[in-house]
Amino acid sequence: MNLLAAMRYLVSLDEHRHFGRAAQACHITQPALSNALRALEDEFGVVIVQRARTYAGLTHEGEAVLATAQRMLRDNEVLRQELRSTEAAPRGRLRMAATPTAIPMLSRFAALLQAQHPGILPVVLSMSSRELEQGLEDLSLDLAVGYSERMQAKEGKLRSWQQCNEHYYLLRRASTPAPDRMRIGEPMRWRDAGQLPLCLLTTDMHNRFIIDEALREAGVPTPPAIETNSVLTLVLSVLSGEVCSVLPSAMVAAARSERSLEALPLVAPEVRTPIGFMTQRGPRVSRALEAALVLLDLPQWRDHVTEYCGELRD
Repeated sequence: MNLLAAMRYLVSLDEHRHFGRAAQACHITQPALSNALRALEDEFGVVIVQRARTYAGLTHEGEAVLATAQRMLRDNEVLRQELRSTEAAPRGRLRMAATPTAIPMLSRFAALLQAQHPGILPVVLSMSSRELEQGLEDLSLDLAVGYSERMQAKEGKLRSWQQCNEHYYLLRRASTPAPDRMRIGEPMRWRDAGQLPLCLLTTDMHNRFIIDEALREAGVPTPPAIETNSVLTLVLSVLSGEVCSVLPSAMVAAARSERSLEALPLVAPEVRTPIGFMTQRGPRVSRALEAALVLLDLPQWRDHVTEYCGELRD
């Protein structure tokens, strides 16, 4: 039995919660995956997978094996990167994820990192805050970008690099297109924004919780006209229809080329949400992650944050 491969299959099964999809993700047949997991059970002398007509979860012993499997796979990746890299040329995959509204920040970071270190393969994923927390905990993520106060409150083992305070803007169609890029207009009160038909993220997103709290504090807890789990839909709905949206500064900056739109800073209340990069404290740091953490402190990256995040100006 290939122990490392069997551990990889177990992690895939836990991720996909389905034998067929887990096998497909591992590029093997479902019987091959099932046989490998049974061999793993024989090796340790315990039942790992609860079996019914469909996947029914892991046993208590299976959860313990899963935790070991996650550490083994991470240590294997770290070792591979150390063997393939030099001090000046790190190599390897770097799995990173961000909340949907922070994807523009992470995308810019990944592009800058890859330009500096062509041997690194950044993998950029969009996840909810809950999924970010889980990914850092089970070591399936190397680096996450999200709401640092929320995640630090839930996880005591995180290192955090504060990036900016998220500002919020009402995005709407402009009465006349701007000459070169999206105009940043005069401030608008949350109370007035709440009177408009809004396209907002779904309630499982922390961004939606922040917006709902601001509208409630302003006295206008209004249900949205459109809900979505896609940040692209937020912008396209404003471009194509009669709705407005509320976006953080990083998302507004990513859409600045849309001259037919304008963004108005939202005030009363003043809502500022800390955004940061986070990793787990305990595990060994891979060469790719090491290079990413160095980039976080370089002026080249800090200039990006200053220009595209926080408070935006015309």
